[in-house]
Amino acid sequence: MLKHFLTLEWKSFFRAASFKANLLIKIFMVFGALYFMAVFLALGVGAFYIIEKAGWGDPLEIVNQFMIYYLVGDLYIRYMLQKMPITNIKPLLYLPIKKQQVVHYSLGKTLVSFFNWSHAFFFIPFSIVLLIEGYAPLGVIGWHLAMMALIFSNNFINVLLNNKDRLLYGLLGLAIVLGISQYYGLFNITDYTAPFFHMLFQQPWTALLPAAILVFLYIFSFRYFKKYMFLDAGLAGKKSTAKTEDYAWLNRFGNLGTFLKNDIKLIRRNKRSKTSVIMSFFFIFYGLLFFTGSIETYDAPVWKIFAGIFVSGGFLFSFGQFVPSWDSAYYPLMMSQNIQYKEYLSSKWYLMCIATVITTILASFYLYLGRDAYLAVLVGAIYNIGVNSYLVLWGGAYIKTPIDLGSNKKAFGDKQSFNSKTLLLTLPKLILPLGVYALGHYLISPAAGYVFVALSGCIGFAFKNAVFARIEKIYKKEKYKTLAAYKQKA
Repeated sequence: MLKHFLTLEWKSFFRAASFKANLLIKIFMVFGALYFMAVFLALGVGAFYIIEKAGWGDPLEIVNQFMIYYLVGDLYIRYMLQKMPITNIKPLLYLPIKKQQVVHYSLGKTLVSFFNWSHAFFFIPFSIVLLIEGYAPLGVIGWHLAMMALIFSNNFINVLLNNKDRLLYGLLGLAIVLGISQYYGLFNITDYTAPFFHMLFQQPWTALLPAAILVFLYIFSFRYFKKYMFLDAGLAGKKSTAKTEDYAWLNRFGNLGTFLKNDIKLIRRNKRSKTSVIMSFFFIFYGLLFFTGSIETYDAPVWKIFAGIFVSGGFLFSFGQFVPSWDSAYYPLMMSQNIQYKEYLSSKWYLMCIATVITTILASFYLYLGRDAYLAVLVGAIYNIGVNSYLVLWGGAYIKTPIDLGSNKKAFGDKQSFNSKTLLLTLPKLILPLGVYALGHYLISPAAGYVFVALSGCIGFAFKNAVFARIEKIYKKEKYKTLAAYKQKA
């Protein structure tokens, strides 16, 4: 049966309309995985000696002290990026396949996820260093096994928290509050959590507790999803009360206003689009990694423009990246009407521009970190409007992955709207402005670098009509391929 499921996955990947894009993304993901594996490996080998050289105390105790934040951060990253098991459940319910086999396979897929085994590149070398430095072998083995059990427990917690945004954001908010309280000396949560993690080393038999938690979470997840694997239960569409929203003030813009109304309604009424908007808001704070000097690697001048593009372009990358996939549910109906592609694309462009302006205003608190910090955000916004907005729409013509608006990365049978693929597809739009800034910065002056980036955005805005004409031709050329792709369920 396992062979049969793997065969279905193989055929699904190679027969998908977006096969070429998926293959390219998989290649980028491999390089990304190798990079993070190298980072984890370096930390695993060097963490002990870095802590020891800094004189912070016993390296194992220091790691145990901050392990609670490590686990919370891992859970949050999983929730935002880790794909849930992609198994087309409904067709399998008609076949002579036991439900428990489908659930076991789907849950088993999550165990081999990169988000699980990548942690081994930190914990294995760190544990080896502990053994070399004379720590008790039995204690190190017990601690290591307990840590891996907790990592895999996070995997199933993520599965169970699926589609429960409020609960996860509440836990994340609590973790942030606790972190701030510890930083300012108000309350230190690690005084209570560190002894537990250190106990796993001092008393190796206590590693059975995380192992028991892991087994319990797997059994609970299995029973939960098996219980709701019915067409009229967990897999049935949710019903909600219909609400009318007119937005009559947009009527003055004609057909453009009609498309804008549809986009606003789509964002307000659907969980997937709401998630993208929420994520675009969190992008605003991404610049804190670059403008505060907290990470020495990001002190290079070009990284400030990178942050400015990201801070101001959160909505553009998270929502605009999937135009026209957001309309995949009714795209065939739209294409059967007398609709001008230019008006359709213009509505998306104006929506992204408005969101970029709002984000730039909200990011004005970066003025507190210096004029250059907010200047990078402002220049990045101009570039996003004048260049990246076109690139996003251009790339959308080739992204033929339908989006199910009625769900938000369900554990079975759906994909995330915001995931690693979304991030990978933004890379070309981020690298180009870095090159433009570096050209002005190193050849003339730092101010010239900002001028070059802003000027690129202004030039792009000036040629809007010509660029839109080109993009419109591409959408028309890809129209029937897109319609065929949207008929697929994957």
